[in-house]
Amino acid sequence: MTAAGGTVHWAADADEANRIVTRLVRETGETEVVKVKSMATQEIGLNEALEEAGIRAYETDLAELIVQLGADRPSHILVPAIHRNRGEIRAIFAREMGRWGRPAPDGLTDSPRDLAEAARLHLREKFLRAKVGVSGANFMVAETGTLVVVESEGNGRMCLTLPETLISVVGIEKVVPTWRDLEVFLQTLPRSSTAERMNPYTSTWTGTTDTDGPRAFHLVLLDNGRTDTLADEVGRQALRCIRCSACLNVCPVYERAGGHAYGSVYPGPIGAILSPQLRGTASEIDASLPYASSLCGACYEVCPVAIDIPEVLVHLRERVVQGGEVTRRGVKVTLKPAKGHAAERAAMRAAGLAFARPGVLRAGLRLASRTRRFHPRTLPGPGRAWTATRELPKVPAESFRDWWQRTGGGKDDGRGGK
Repeated sequence: MTAAGGTVHWAADADEANRIVTRLVRETGETEVVKVKSMATQEIGLNEALEEAGIRAYETDLAELIVQLGADRPSHILVPAIHRNRGEIRAIFAREMGRWGRPAPDGLTDSPRDLAEAARLHLREKFLRAKVGVSGANFMVAETGTLVVVESEGNGRMCLTLPETLISVVGIEKVVPTWRDLEVFLQTLPRSSTAERMNPYTSTWTGTTDTDGPRAFHLVLLDNGRTDTLADEVGRQALRCIRCSACLNVCPVYERAGGHAYGSVYPGPIGAILSPQLRGTASEIDASLPYASSLCGACYEVCPVAIDIPEVLVHLRERVVQGGEVTRRGVKVTLKPAKGHAAERAAMRAAGLAFARPGVLRAGLRLASRTRRFHPRTLPGPGRAWTATRELPKVPAESFRDWWQRTGGGKDDGRGGK
């Protein structure tokens, strides 16, 4: 990329990435930028950092525009404004567009055609005026130093070609080795994301040229916890995510809770395993995300890159419960065991001891069977809340082990089996 005329910057965390982008914009003398939809810039809070520096960032993706004008937060990876209906969008456009630039047309209706036209007129003014563009990238091809953005509206291509300076903030996990590898993903992503054979707009750029596109290009390679995630042999699967949102579309928890409940730019099942690894599990919301799942496995079944999300969820639950020492952004941090899990840890420890000793397990099962008449219907203490809405399973009069031994199921059948 350097050989192609670009400048590469490394950012260890969100603060460093924001400082780099802010400095680059200030060096141009501009006070506003146009942005391509980018989850990496949302992850680091770039818009807020630029605003503090007196630089205004304009989102140009239609859904992101709706979210920005409505002072809202994205609720879906692919369709950030899916929680808004047409009437709400019309009201947002009529009320807010004038404060951000060209106002909405008089008599704006809530028909999709009129709303799209209002957004087009509003954004065209910014495309033609902006001197600095900010983007992310879906993929980076190491073979040629090429960046790739896939989109469905054409706003990304406007941001990538019209400004004089282009700044791309991209997570280091987005690198693919060659164009042949890129071919696979350009087929996989639209099929899993929108059920299309190919996406409408695929924009690629490699450095700069004298006659076309931006005159200056800067790439900010973002770590922000990704290297630490890579060090986790189980959790590193999350870095394979291509942001297709297929897991959100089948998740029963996301369907009922909505994207805002995850407290992260990455909602749904992938967010439940990615955010706690990038941000750590020290906060209450990040410690709770691994539990935001029924472990039904639907997300794993539809994932085009075979991320075993249930496996990672269980792995992260273990980390939350046990605490311990982890590396977070190059620094070793001691995580305290989660509060309120002392009884759970004691129960799991006792179960582990019993399952590791067949004799103890057999004696425990027999004792449970013989004392079943005295078993309470509700649990005492903290367990009362659980049994208030559930019935304790009845213990059978005979354990499976005793039945198996009594019926001869455990005897050799003479053919090498039992």
